[in-house]
Amino acid sequence: MRIMGLDFGSKTVGVAVSDELLITAQGVETIQRKSQGKLRQTLARIQALIEEYQVGRIVLGFPRNMNHTQGERCQKTLEFQQMLEKRSGLEVLLWDERLTTVAAERTLMESGVRREKRKSYVDQIAAVFILQGYLDSLAIEKEQGVNTER
Repeated sequence: MRIMGLDFGSKTVGVAVSDELLITAQGVETIQRKSQGKLRQTLARIQALIEEYQVGRIVLGFPRNMNHTQGERCQKTLEFQQMLEKRSGLEVLLWDERLTTVAAERTLMESGVRREKRKSYVDQIAAVFILQGYLDSLAIEKEQGVNTER
């Protein structure tokens, strides 16, 4: 079983997938949407990736504000979570994604990726950070002997 990480934005969805040992996250792609409200093609593409990579769980970035409050993007993310669960039949966990886009931008800048190319990779890298954070938490829980089923 693999775990999928998603960075859900207004125009794109960054996608990452774990290895089978649940140790590392790798970027897969950035799904582009033509309009904010049209999610049918996005959900269909995610479903195809779920089947291709044999995904058993999804981790969805949850964009809380820095003061822990929930804004408009949180509501849209919760709606997307429900659609994903209904479409895929999989558990979709929410994961705090604060500053992942900033970290992704910084990583791309430090890697020498040109500004015009960064935009096409930033959501995918953010999805990697979201998923890697979740995988690291599973590893810590396992080390501490905590129940990792969540």
